[in-house]
Amino acid sequence: MIVIAVFIAHWQISVFFQSFFLHRYGAHKHFTMSKFWERFFYLSTFLAQNSSFLSPRAYAILHRAHHAYSDTEKDPHSPVAYPNFFKMMWRTKKEYEGVKNGTITPEPRFEGDYPTWPTLDKIADSWLVRLGFMALFVLFYMEFATATWQYALLPAHFLMGPIHGAIVNWCGHKYGYRNFENDDDSRNTLPFDFLTGGELFQNNHHKYGSSPKFAARWFEIDTTYLVMKALAALGIIELKGQRMRYPERKPQPAAESAPQNASQPAPQTVAESV
Repeated sequence: MIVIAVFIAHWQISVFFQSFFLHRYGAHKHFTMSKFWERFFYLSTFLAQNSSFLSPRAYAILHRAHHAYSDTEKDPHSPVAYPNFFKMMWRTKKEYEGVKNGTITPEPRFEGDYPTWPTLDKIADSWLVRLGFMALFVLFYMEFATATWQYALLPAHFLMGPIHGAIVNWCGHKYGYRNFENDDDSRNTLPFDFLTGGELFQNNHHKYGSSPKFAARWFEIDTTYLVMKALAALGIIELKGQRMRYPERKPQPAAESAPQNASQPAPQTVAESV
């Protein structure tokens, strides 16, 4: 069915740009690119998220606060601090709107080094533009929907960006397994993250926040990173940041860490992948 195909395509494209541009580039600077490509991906993120476009500046500031205060009362979105899903998301909405509109002053350390395009931000934040995109989705469904239940997908189109964030913030700190003993309750929800493009490797990401790759173990697949590797091979972006390490490197006493036979190398205990 064309409606289902368009919904899946919108989901995957939207979550890719949220992870690739807003998160890994805007909030963390996991890679660099020219001004031309920054504007290209800025515009692409707007078109992908359309009615639910998220301000890169506000997104970056909230995400940096999330890392600094993960799963505490100061975390803008934590199921540990806010065990009610809707209260957690309402808190996130208030923080986001406050930062975006200037009614909340963020900590200076969270400011700067994120992409800005004031003209596009103003256009994207216009209710006329947001409602226009919503109307286009409604018209599309009126033309191609083959069953009444399909109209229930429309709210997800309208709020795609916040829905992606809600899934990651809730599930990524509530359900799944842990590779690393971090100070927060971050978890890896899906070993093959087809749902949010690698964002649900939250335990890995909170351990190695500067790593552009969120997967750590051999069976974990970060789909956004696979695209990033292709873009780097084409010279569009330049990857940087730390390497994801599993298992975690443990410091050892000097006497134990030296090999017994100096002519033989110490055993390799850390698997690294980029």
